[in-house]
Formats: sequence, structure tokens, C-alpha cells
Amino acid sequence: MTETVYLPHPRVLDLLRPLQRKQQATCNPRSDSDGREAPSPEQIPTGGSRTPKLEEATMDHATEAHQTDLMTITRFVLNEQTKRPESRGDFTILLNHIVLGCKFVCSAVNKAGLAKLIGLAGETNVQASDSNGEEQKKLDVLSNEVFIKALVSSGRTCILVSEEDEEATFVEPSLRGKYSVVFDPLDGSSNIDCGVSIGTIFGIYMLKDSHEPTIEDVLQPGKNMVAAGYCMYGSSCTLVLSTGTGVNGFTLDPSLGEFILTHPNIKIPKKGKIYSVNEGNAKNWDGPTAKYVEKCKFPKDGSPAKSLRYIGSMVADVHRTLLYGGTFLYPADKKSPNGKLRVLYEVFPMSFLMEQAGGQAFTGKLRALDLVPEKIHERSPIFLGSYDDIEEIKALYAAEEKAA
Repeated sequence: MTETVYLPHPRVLDLLRPLQRKQQATCNPRSDSDGREAPSPEQIPTGGSRTPKLEEATMDHATEAHQTDLMTITRFVLNEQTKRPESRGDFTILLNHIVLGCKFVCSAVNKAGLAKLIGLAGETNVQASDSNGEEQKKLDVLSNEVFIKALVSSGRTCILVSEEDEEATFVEPSLRGKYSVVFDPLDGSSNIDCGVSIGTIFGIYMLKDSHEPTIEDVLQPGKNMVAAGYCMYGSSCTLVLSTGTGVNGFTLDPSLGEFILTHPNIKIPKKGKIYSVNEGNAKNWDGPTAKYVEKCKFPKDGSPAKSLRYIGSMVADVHRTLLYGGTFLYPADKKSPNGKLRVLYEVFPMSFLMEQAGGQAFTGKLRALDLVPEKIHERSPIFLGSYDDIEEIKALYAAEEKAA
């Protein structure tokens, strides 16, 4: 009977050879005739490239293994679904359609710099196959239509509220589901021309029973949301999501066309070194806001002053606040006594994410997520960010109320 001999792979031999030489050098120390220690095998120059060390090779293999075990957003949500036996996959399907809309808008935003050439911003596309040209739509309007159609076609929604539409959209009964989605399809779209990061913001409510949907089903406090998130279109396309069990960030890999988990379990620092506000409105602020900003710039307790960082795009400013800590302020003032940001699809989703990450959100009167809107486009002041920083703002408002 012929015995089979298994020889090691040449690559394995290459990796083991330096280790064997080290062991031989330890067991049989050599020296030159003048008593100097002879160079080790690694110190002897060779004609080819240096043989990689075993530890480096092991590290490379570990890195490669990590890169091939990708946690996509779909896989992540499916994993969360298995933790809830009552789940039927409806939310996963809905989220997949939201992700599809985000990918489309990301692609459109990347082309926005060519707007005057390809007609993406309301001009006529003279390159269209139609000899008369094809009328293109503005990017924010186009984004709104993409999300409306994606959400309706999911078959899992019943009411849609968009910043672009004056009235809510009620899904026809044949395509109706149990979720209501409130969203701003392209927040900060006025900043496209200057290349500033912009984004999509969304929040999701779930109907408790199978009644005929009414507008009251979305006029609920933010604490009733089942999920919220935003997708930021900047140097990379980042989607930040919370389903009520923490906050996770995903980055779009263009080569795969998939959102990959890159920021697991985001937690905002308890206290930050940055404040973000439009100081151009300072002369119109109320007392507590003015005092807080003054304290940020000129602290009296010996602590260093906070840095001002204001982009002017809510998604970008909140994203930085979430990662680095600090505060984002858009207070009421004399020009806008009710604030400027919309409650349903700006204040609520961002407040939901901030609380899930360990921060706070405050309107100047109450916890932001306890606010009950009366209209779908209602506005509100908002202070959100690190827990301790928002506590300072709450204390200033409480002191003013007590003195009144």
C-alpha cells in the first residue's frame, strides 16, 4: 500500500523559515573570528524582497477576515428582528426601501456639481434622447418623489408626511401597511452649490391597530416613534439609525452598493467642548440662550472656552455633535418666536437619536420628545446634545421662570 505524503504549502514554509532560523541561532550561537556575533539570517541582505514575519502575516490574515465579515444594514436589521419573535419582517422591508431612496439621492447629489451641464437643477437637458429636450426637476423635488414612490411601493406605509408637501399623503388601501413615515427628503438643499454636507431625515411611527388612518396618527409625541435616522451626503454617505435600542452608523461602500456598519453603538460624550448656533441671530435671543452662549465663550469657573462650530446644515451639525459631544442650538427669537425647525421630521428624529445615544433634547420648556404637535409642519425651538451641557441650559430656563 502506497503511503501518501502531505507536504506543507510553499507559502507556509516561507512564513515559518524566519522562526526556524531564530530558534537555530538561539541553540547554536555563532561568532566571527574576531569574537563579534555573526549577523542573524534576517540581517543578511537577499536579492528578493524581505520575507514577511510570521506575526505580520497573522495580523494581515486577521484583517482580511474582518474585512470579509461585513455587517450590512440589512443583516443588522435582520439580526435585530430575530430578537423580537412577534416581528414579521415588515419593518425590514420598509427600511430597505428607505435605504434605496438614500442611495438614489446620494447618487444624484454627487452629480449636482454638473447641474448646469446636465440639467439636474431645473434646466432643460439638451442631451436627452428627445430632440425637444427633457425638462429636469430640482434635486429636492426629485428626492421627494423618489422617497414617496419608494415608501408607497414598499406596501408597509399608510401615511407619509414630507417637508416638500403641504398635505400628508395617504396611501391607497391596496398598498397600505401599518407604518407612518415623516421625513425631510433633502435637508439643507440650499447648500448644494457650495459643497456643504446635506442629508435626509426620517422618523417612523407604527399604528397600534388596523383602523382607517387619520392625520392624528402622525400628530403624536416623538417618544412614540419606533425608529428614526438620517442619511448624510458628504465626503462619504453615512446613515445613522436607531430602532430604540441604541444608535448605529453605517457608511455606503460604493464598490458594493451596500451600507456597512462602521460606527457601532454610538454614545455621545457626557460633556462636550463645542457649541453650534447661528450667532447672527444673537440680538434677537431670549435671556437663557444669550447667557448660555456667553458662558460658552467666557466661562467664569476657570474651565476652557468652548469652540464654535456651525455649518448651517442640520444633519451635518447634529452628526458632528453626536460624535464629538457638545450642543446644537436653534432657539426661538424675536423673528421666529416658535422656532424655525419643523417638529415632526427635524426635531423629533434628531431628538430621538440624541436620547438613544445618551444625550438630551430640550425645547426651552419641556423635553422635546414629549411635545405634542398640532400641525404637520409645526415648528419648535430645540437644544440638543451632551447630557451635562443640556442640563446647564435647562437650569438657565428654570432660573428665569422662577424669577418671573
